[in-house]
Amino acid sequence: MTNSSAFQPQWTSPPGDTIADLLAARRLSKGDLAHCLDTSADFVEDLLQGREAITLGLARRLQDTVGGSAAFWMTRDRQYREDVARLREGGLSWLLELPLQDMERLGWITSDPYEGFEVESMLRYFAVRSVTVWRSRYAAVLQDAAFRTSPTFESRPASVAAWLRQGERIALTRECDQWDAVALQSTLQELRTLTRIRDPQRFLPRLQTALARCGVAVVVLQAPTGCRASGAVRWLSEDQALLLLSARYLTDDHFWFTVFHECAHLLLHRGTPIFIDEHSEEEGAAITGMENEANQFAVETLIPLEHQEVLRRARLETFEIVRLAGDIGIAPGIVVGQLQRSGRLPKDRLNRLKRRFAWEGGALISRGTA
Repeated sequence: MTNSSAFQPQWTSPPGDTIADLLAARRLSKGDLAHCLDTSADFVEDLLQGREAITLGLARRLQDTVGGSAAFWMTRDRQYREDVARLREGGLSWLLELPLQDMERLGWITSDPYEGFEVESMLRYFAVRSVTVWRSRYAAVLQDAAFRTSPTFESRPASVAAWLRQGERIALTRECDQWDAVALQSTLQELRTLTRIRDPQRFLPRLQTALARCGVAVVVLQAPTGCRASGAVRWLSEDQALLLLSARYLTDDHFWFTVFHECAHLLLHRGTPIFIDEHSEEEGAAITGMENEANQFAVETLIPLEHQEVLRRARLETFEIVRLAGDIGIAPGIVVGQLQRSGRLPKDRLNRLKRRFAWEGGALISRGTA
């Protein structure tokens, strides 16, 4: 026989959940309950949320109002408080995994001035009921996600999860049409023209509007410490996708390559629910088959095949690169980036042609005059 007392749920349910069910069954409102208990609406709300403990006197009044014995309500409240204490103790180590200071600095969360960061508030941030559920929803997903990782630096999954969650929260506030792969494919050439615009404050709204018409919410979000992701795509539903960008290297060549790389995942790898891409500058970074496909797609979209042979024979001089970029219809920095990626141009050459970005107050802005 199984010992039922050994069961320890990895979630909490305040007595208020049961009270709410009984109120609904009896067609009573919160106001009715406040009247019957001879208390305030605020007290009832705290009771339902578990913030108010059930005393013996309150248990007896609940017995008379919604049913259940006083002993039941006392036991129900005690079990809830024990579960909260147990899960809070386990959650404290989880809090240490999260980049809490960066999350607060970036404006994603606010700590209590007296209590600091609480497990319950972070669970609400991630929209989960327990740390166990969080690990299932985020850590397991990240473990199975497609990574392009660096052999030298290692991502902290909790930091990546926090960045991804903030992107989700922002995306869910955006208005998007339904997913349309044909529309996205036909929009790619429009996106190429945006690479010629220097200022992110000008090209980002146009990028977001263009992809929203295809069912893709574009979010550009600074990454916290421990998150080395350049970009990510995640399906929020059957009809809407998130394309999340960190502008990690703060140059136009990396930024736009990531945009087209992530678009490739949306078009070519629809069956994979999430991709977290770490475009690494380190030698020997692991690249999967789907990552190779996305890379090739991005290269051929940015620099169509009819221009690639000309580019292979081009003189590696500033004037020549600028002229070729004009012929191709993209920014010169992207041409430089692709020449460096192919190994034809050293990584320290012609970088002045790349446009530089910076973060200011959570917004991506232009920096420099390239």
